[in-house]
Amino acid sequence: MAARAKKARAKKSAKKAPRRAAKKASRKAGKKKPAARSKRKPAAKRKAAKPAAKKKAAAPPTQRSAQELAQKQRDISVSEFFAKNRHLLGFDNPSKALLTTVKEGVDNALDACEEAGVLPDIRVEIDQLAETRFRIAIQDNGPGIVRKQVPKIFGRLLYGSKFHRLRQSRGQQGIGISAAGMYGLLTTGRPVVILTCTGRKRPAHRFELVIDTQKNEPRVKVDREIKWDVPRGTRVEIELEGNYRGGQHSVDSYIRQISLANPHAQLTYVPPAPFKAAEGKEKVRPEPLEFPRVAKQLPPETAEIKPHPYGVELGVLMQMFRDTKARNVRTCLQGDFARVSSRTAEEICKLAEVNPSKRSRDVSRDEAERIHKAIQKTKIMNPATDCIAPIGAELIENALKAEVDADYYATVTRKPAVYRGNPFLVEVGLAYGGDMPADQSITLYRYANRVPLQYQQGGCAITKAVIGTDWRGYQFQQPRGALPIGPALLMVHIASVWVPFNSESKEAIAHYPEIIKELRLGLQECGRQVATHIRKQRREADELKKRAYIERYIPQLAIGLEQILGLSERQTEDVTRKLGGVLERSRKM
Repeated sequence: MAARAKKARAKKSAKKAPRRAAKKASRKAGKKKPAARSKRKPAAKRKAAKPAAKKKAAAPPTQRSAQELAQKQRDISVSEFFAKNRHLLGFDNPSKALLTTVKEGVDNALDACEEAGVLPDIRVEIDQLAETRFRIAIQDNGPGIVRKQVPKIFGRLLYGSKFHRLRQSRGQQGIGISAAGMYGLLTTGRPVVILTCTGRKRPAHRFELVIDTQKNEPRVKVDREIKWDVPRGTRVEIELEGNYRGGQHSVDSYIRQISLANPHAQLTYVPPAPFKAAEGKEKVRPEPLEFPRVAKQLPPETAEIKPHPYGVELGVLMQMFRDTKARNVRTCLQGDFARVSSRTAEEICKLAEVNPSKRSRDVSRDEAERIHKAIQKTKIMNPATDCIAPIGAELIENALKAEVDADYYATVTRKPAVYRGNPFLVEVGLAYGGDMPADQSITLYRYANRVPLQYQQGGCAITKAVIGTDWRGYQFQQPRGALPIGPALLMVHIASVWVPFNSESKEAIAHYPEIIKELRLGLQECGRQVATHIRKQRREADELKKRAYIERYIPQLAIGLEQILGLSERQTEDVTRKLGGVLERSRKM
């Protein structure tokens, strides 16, 4: 049976074979077009007709184990981070880098002199070595630096004595001058040069050092004793790539501004000689610019305070409970915080339902959170304000008079206030009139802890407060959303134990509602003083105009009466005198 079926299938397929061959031939013939109708396609169509080239298959991703990935992980040095992100510290362009270096050096010099109880005598020199290369030297008459500390201060970022202290100071983070040295090393490869002497009978030392950015450690190239005809003090020299220019954001403007906020300092500034003019010739340095001290007394010494409970966050509070040397919660609150008495500590513990005698290290997270909430509900005195050293209204006025020739000066020093438990104080000075242009925006100088803020004016709380004040009520013109227009220089200073800058470069103040409120109150108080002066000026001008009218027309009126009434010369003089007296009494004074 199987054989018969196989033979039948073979016969059937043999019958279909001719038909299959015919169909195949007809298909081939249908694909070929007649020769007469065939036309050559354009080159573009021929190219399009070609089949697309096959793309190479992407290599499959290489699979790696967790152990291989772990080998690539390593610590990031602080110096290495800021070397790659130097714009965060104010070194994002050559002109700004030059100004930032001068600023950091002068800030350190002022702080050192004030902490040593010495009236600052500071010299700033800028020498142009090439088209874009400068050498900056800042010298002070401070206490000098101990030899062992010099490499750490100038060769390590985040090293300083001010970060952990709640008291007013210019520097806060221990980054500034070492970052300037690092920028100089990155752009020129030259080390930072430091000359320091701690006393007349002690040897002076010369250091040359660089920063190892991989380890955030200093590498000392030179350390030797030298002869230096300076009783004591420090000189820092940094060579860097920069750009010297004039204008609002120039070194010249910065020196003038810092002399306003530091009237107790003597500043000497030596600008660079023009480099192109000096090529092939002996370089002639410009005459030094002197900014004499206005006050012969140092600012009052500030005291260090403890953190206020209102400014402590939950995580910090838990850490303080773990690290405290106090035996229990009551003594920790009373001893480690400002303005917390034994009675206040008992009240906080009672409100938080925590045993005051409980060991601080045994406080749980939930208990710490209840204590943190209870602190916010408890009435606690504001922190002490002896940690702040304001400039003072009188010194601000004297400094403005020494810098600006104006018709009127108004100054205000507000009472201390608090934000996040940190005390702060606002001062405002305004010089009006004189030779300042009346058709331009007022000149605004911003300060934080006596340091001028040069950049990010639009993002600063001081600018926001100035723009948000209605200056039209104080006799100024003011476009919407802009600074007022008038012949005035406005100086605004905020002093605090911890200024809330909005970046590491310390160029603008963050927008805290408490700070903006105090700024506006100070500006309004100063504006009222100036408005009173402007109104008085206008009244005096009107009085002079009326007096001119009286002196001009009364004699003519007397002559007319003389002709009409036939008065004698003596009677005419009496009439003139009486008419003048009547009009003087009738005028509104």
